[in-house]
Amino acid sequence: MKRIILFALAALLLFSFGCATKDYVKQQIDPLVDRISKLEARVTAIESKVAAVEGKADAAQKAAAEAKAIAEEAKKIAKECCDKAEAAAKRAEAAAARADAAAKKAEDAAAKCVKAFELKQKK
Repeated sequence: MKRIILFALAALLLFSFGCATKDYVKQQIDPLVDRISKLEARVTAIESKVAAVEGKADAAQKAAAEAKAIAEEAKKIAKECCDKAEAAAKRAEAAAARADAAAKKAEDAAAKCVKAFELKQKK
C-alpha cells in the first residue's frame, strides 16, 4: 500500500509541475506577437521601398538605353556632316586652285599685253 501511495504521490507531483496554464502561455507569447507584428510592418515598408528603387532603376536603365541610342544617332549625323564638310572643303580647295591658275594666266596675259603695247609704242 505504501508503494501505491508513493507512486500516486510521485505521479501527482510530476503532473502538477509539467503543465502550463493558458494565462502563462499568453503572458509569454504576447510580447513575441508584438515584436513579430512590428517586424512584419518594417519588412513591408522595406519591401515597398525596394520595389520603388527597382522601379527607378528600371526607369534609369531605360533612359540610359534611350540616351545611348540618341548618342549613336547623333554620332552618325555628326559623321555625315563632317563628311559633307570635308567634301565641300575639297571642292573649295579645288576651286581656289583653279582660281589661282586663272589669276596666273590673267597675269601672264596682262604682261604679254603690256609688252605688246610697249613694242607698238616703240615702232
